[in-house]
Amino acid sequence: QRAVERVMADIPMYHEGSRRLQDRFRTRALADRLAEALARQAFTDEDRAFIAAQRCFFLATADAEGHPDCSYKGGDPGFVRVLDERTLAFPSYDGNGMYKSLGNALLNPHVGLLFIDFESPRRLRVNGRATVAADDPLLATFVGAQLVVRVTADAIFPNCPRYLHRMEVVERADGVTLVNDAYNANPDSMRAALTALQRMGEGRRTWAVLGTMLELGDESAALHAEVGAEVVARGIDEL
Repeated sequence: QRAVERVMADIPMYHEGSRRLQDRFRTRALADRLAEALARQAFTDEDRAFIAAQRCFFLATADAEGHPDCSYKGGDPGFVRVLDERTLAFPSYDGNGMYKSLGNALLNPHVGLLFIDFESPRRLRVNGRATVAADDPLLATFVGAQLVVRVTADAIFPNCPRYLHRMEVVERADGVTLVNDAYNANPDSMRAALTALQRMGEGRRTWAVLGTMLELGDESAALHAEVGAEVVARGIDEL
């Protein structure tokens, strides 16, 4: 019991609402044992490898009044980086312009991240406090990113995978992933990003590509005009 109390004192796992339901369904002892055995505040080597291998995660936030929001964040493996034993970071790319999640984080830093490997299956939860910055030194290492989010972990713990459906990746998303491919193939030319845009199918998201093009190189005026013409021609309405 003392070990559980020490864990609870350091790691925020349960509150009065959790305890009421644990007592109702007689799971308090199980919940305490799970917290004692699995909850931690420092990333293990296994956690680092698992997070680095993921293509996506779900981000839960709430505004200053507690109104919740949940969003999907995706990228190539490695787009979420564990920086030290308590900190991870991920990029924010241009999307629909609503900034629901990161707007919440500016007002209420408490966030929850859920990483799921649907192929294993396995999942990991990270609850912590987020900062959002446009001048983070990591920004230049994320091609096309607008912002970098850093999360200081307060609680790290795995979840039971019993109800996870097994799924596999059929096709990589276009968007930022396609930009990464083009940029890595020809980092000195904005023309590569335009080629990526032209390869994208009708109606697919293109704003991340356009945003990246605005960041790369100096040959801007003529190419931006060409991009504008491409957008009009495709009737893209997601800007």
